[in-house]
Parts: sequence; structure tokens; C-alpha cells
Amino acid sequence: MAIPVKLEVFEGPLDLLLHLIDKNKIDIYDIPIVEITEQYLDYIRQMQTEDMNVMSEFLVMAATLLDIKCRMLLPKEVNEEGEEEDPRAELVQRLLEYKMYKFMSFELKDRQVDAQRYLFREQKLPDEVARYRQPIDYEELIGEMNLQKLQDIFKSIVRRQEDKIDPIRSNYGNIEKDEVDMDAKTAYVEEYVKTHKQFSFRKLLEKQHSKMEVIVTFLVILEMMKMGKINIVQENIFEDIIITSTERQE
Repeated sequence: MAIPVKLEVFEGPLDLLLHLIDKNKIDIYDIPIVEITEQYLDYIRQMQTEDMNVMSEFLVMAATLLDIKCRMLLPKEVNEEGEEEDPRAELVQRLLEYKMYKFMSFELKDRQVDAQRYLFREQKLPDEVARYRQPIDYEELIGEMNLQKLQDIFKSIVRRQEDKIDPIRSNYGNIEKDEVDMDAKTAYVEEYVKTHKQFSFRKLLEKQHSKMEVIVTFLVILEMMKMGKINIVQENIFEDIIITSTERQE
């Protein structure tokens, strides 16, 4: 038998299901899915609306109820822990969450209604009261404080600030960029090789004036070795490196 209900009473399919559960005085944890599904479908047949979005939501829930109904007729599935799974568990969880949010919305609405009943008036004080400032008792404010204690406090604050200073980094000066002309250094090393023919790599580096010049000189030596202009020999590890010009060998 169809139940005479109206769409505008419910805000969605979950709202309709809660209405059917409350009306039939059903335990939400043990829903008779066959009975609820039949009553829900009776309501769907009575729906008359042009809003397809609303209609689709109710039809999706109807399909969900029919799916649960079919699964209830089949042997129950067993999870990994060996317990039987209830096909209604997910639906029950959704209904409980919706019911909780619905009650929360009612509570917020009641608070909004109550808040509209409160009226506040602007604060109006006499001019002499508004201008009044409580006098300051300096003796009570200072208390047992004296110049010696103030000086001790000042020294402790200064000491804390000094402790925050890094004794090493604070002595660093400004970092300036050391520019080296790569072409000029290449010409210098090539001329040095032609002049000395065979020489110690250490001696060549000792003639440089900065770390950047040492690095650039090292790169120039590597490039000349790659091009076959010099040969490099080191007899043992950590011994000096001997550089020989290939022009002399030819």
C-alpha cells in the first residue's frame, strides 16, 4: 500500500529513509531492508518533479536498496577476519552520519533564533567618568626595585645578547667576488710551459695569488693535458706532479 507523502517534506533520499525508519519504529542497526525498500519505491512512484537532479538522487538510493536486498538473499560474505559482512553496514553508517549532521543543523538554527532576541545598546558614560584615569602609585609600582637591581637586570640582558653572537662568524668580513681573466691565465700558463719545458705543478701553483687563481690554473692545466700539449707524471701518491711540455718530446 502506497504511503501518501510529499517530496517537499524531505531534503533528500537519506532524509526519506530516516522518516520511514522513525515512522515504522525500526532499529536503525537492524533495518528490514525488504519492507523499507518497498515503501521507498512506493514513494518514488508518487514523485512528480521536473528537477532531474533531485529525481536522480532518489533513483540512485533506490538502486542501492535493491542491491542490498539482492545481497541479503545471497549467502553472506566473510571478511579477512572470518566475520560475516552485513550488506546494510555502509547504509547504516551513512544514515547515522546524516542524522548527526541534521541534528547539528537544528541546534545551530535554534541558536540563531535565540541570538535574534538579544538587543544591545550603545555604551553611554558621563563625561567625567570617561575622562577619569586612576592615579598611579609609583611606590607600589616600583616596590623593592632599586638602581642596583635595575643595573643587574640590564647586565643580564646584555650578556644574553652577547651569547647569541657567533664568535667565529662575527669576525668574518664582507665576501668579495674574486674575478680572474680566463684567457689571460691561459696565455700565462702556456707561456710558462714553453719557457720551463718541465716543471713542478706545485711550483706553478705557488706563483698564484688567490684561491680563484689556483682553481683557474688547475682547469687550464687539465685543458692543456686534454689537448695533448703537456704530459703529467706522478711517481707515487702524494708526491709532486711533474709537468712536461710535449714540444720538447717532439
